[in-house]
Amino acid sequence: MSRYVISLGGNALGKDPGEQRELLKTVAYAILPLIEEGHSIVIVHGNGPQVGMINLAFNESDSTPDMPFAECGAMSQGYIGYHIQNAIMNILKKSSMHRNVTSVVTQVLVDPADPAFRHPTKPIGSFYNEAEAKKMAKEQGYDMIEDAGRGYRRVIASPKPIDILEKNSILALLEENHIVIAAGGGGIPVIQDERGYHGVDAVIDKDHASAKMAEIIGADELVILTAVDHVYLDFNTENQKKLKRVTVGELKTLLEHFKPGSMLPKIEACMAFTEATGRPSVISSLERAEDAFKRKSGTIIVSS
Repeated sequence: MSRYVISLGGNALGKDPGEQRELLKTVAYAILPLIEEGHSIVIVHGNGPQVGMINLAFNESDSTPDMPFAECGAMSQGYIGYHIQNAIMNILKKSSMHRNVTSVVTQVLVDPADPAFRHPTKPIGSFYNEAEAKKMAKEQGYDMIEDAGRGYRRVIASPKPIDILEKNSILALLEENHIVIAAGGGGIPVIQDERGYHGVDAVIDKDHASAKMAEIIGADELVILTAVDHVYLDFNTENQKKLKRVTVGELKTLLEHFKPGSMLPKIEACMAFTEATGRPSVISSLERAEDAFKRKSGTIIVSS
């Protein structure tokens, strides 16, 4: 049997809990073939829209205390993990199968000296028009950027993951054949100093966290599910070119073609995993997930 890490985008989870529950039925069906074949599975989900909305709700409320961003990340891990557990357990029941499904509230170690803390780049939360964004920047001190033509969003620091503190628990669950949901939203970012471990205001990119997870647990394959079926050069232009199979070395020469807030983190994460382990990674769409797991669809990234 093989071991998979599946990275699922936060924007694919819907705008509210009801929509999220419905969309996760599709996710459950997509991974069912892996479950039926008995493979080990870790699911890492995004939380960009969700954690931003949680944080904003606390900030705009006059009756609740300020909530640190790390705690907001933990909240998003809890409710998104619950929805994923529920969706998978329901599909298992319909298929007359039994397998334990477990979410792990996950802390991910980052470096306090990471340059990302000086240059926030990670979009979170809802989209706003330009006037709303300027008002939020002025009144709340947020860093706001235009995000891929879809509107303005807040950005915060996105440091690189160094280690996963709950790795031994995750490995123990996999040994007991649990389907594991972990490092949600990229994990709760923590630093270590003389006081011990404590959370910081940041969001770790979930694809980089997925790559670190895949490396640590010895995954046979990292699969990043996104909105498109392949990686494209010059995407959405008349010159766009589909990449089907590409080496890490070839990708290094093509990085300028990809946007930092869109495809670039996914490609960098796959490169990091494949370069560190020699094992393949795949970027594909949720609709083609079953084929992606078999490396029959998507952009397949190999070491050489």
